[in-house]
Amino acid sequence: MWPDRVGRRIKIRQLEVLFAVVECRTMGKAAERLALSQPVISKTIADLEQTLGVRLLDRGPQGAEPTHYGRALLKRSIAIFDELRQSVGEIKFLADPTAGELRIACADSMLSGLLPVTINRLCDRHPRLTFRVTQGLSGAQLYRELRERNVDLVLGKVAMPLSEPDLEPEVLFEERYVVVAGARSPWQRRRNIKLAELINERWILQPPDDNEGRAQVNEIFHACDLDVPHGAVLAASIQLYDTLVASGKFLAMVPTSVLRFGPKRPSMKVLPIKLPSIPRPLGIVTLKNRTISPIVQLFIKCAREISRPLSRN
Repeated sequence: MWPDRVGRRIKIRQLEVLFAVVECRTMGKAAERLALSQPVISKTIADLEQTLGVRLLDRGPQGAEPTHYGRALLKRSIAIFDELRQSVGEIKFLADPTAGELRIACADSMLSGLLPVTINRLCDRHPRLTFRVTQGLSGAQLYRELRERNVDLVLGKVAMPLSEPDLEPEVLFEERYVVVAGARSPWQRRRNIKLAELINERWILQPPDDNEGRAQVNEIFHACDLDVPHGAVLAASIQLYDTLVASGKFLAMVPTSVLRFGPKRPSMKVLPIKLPSIPRPLGIVTLKNRTISPIVQLFIKCAREISRPLSRN
């Protein structure tokens, strides 16, 4: 059969060379990256094209660009390299269950909440695990990292039902927001507050391009028949929120998971405001039809354990 014959002749090294040429845009730079000579790079590409019987690269003033045949081969090859990496990682983990690497993409709120708690617990149980964390603002950005297999899982808000058919979501709990003020804020002395009373205060809000967090905050104000206030500060950093709120001059709306799982913040006090219930599912997203490594399974199991109290609320 033609596919079997071609499959036996294609070598992993040839695909690696093709990847390098496309990423570097020139054969010279690809040769430097792979510590090979340029003639070897050229011959490797030529041999691969001869094996497949199609042209894989177009050479032009902007450098080497993949043809539609080349893009098709690269797309499938990403999965091949990822499965190999997963297999090698699984072998290492089976040989030493305390070691391995997990690559995670997550939103900023997860960096200050659920993620560090999960990492801490896993490191106690498996001291030689390492974690590579990629931060992103929107689900689309994080899912792109997952599809390109730059990360093993995404931790963040999950739109349910998830419209992307190639992604596999698991909801851990429903995220809710609360309004916080500093310990010295005059609003701390009040026992009952309506959100409308705070509309003209200095607010710290997520920037408009923070699609997930800002959308939920906007919905809360709109559900109270209020316009979203003009934010005095637009930022996604919970550390900045903490510092500014501590001054007593700013208010903020933050996820409950940050207060539950993050470090204790005596400078941040929850105001007694009954907000509309607009929960957003928070969970883990993986890629369908992709091998789930033992380390990913460990992370998911640990995140379930830690999230269980919130999942009952």
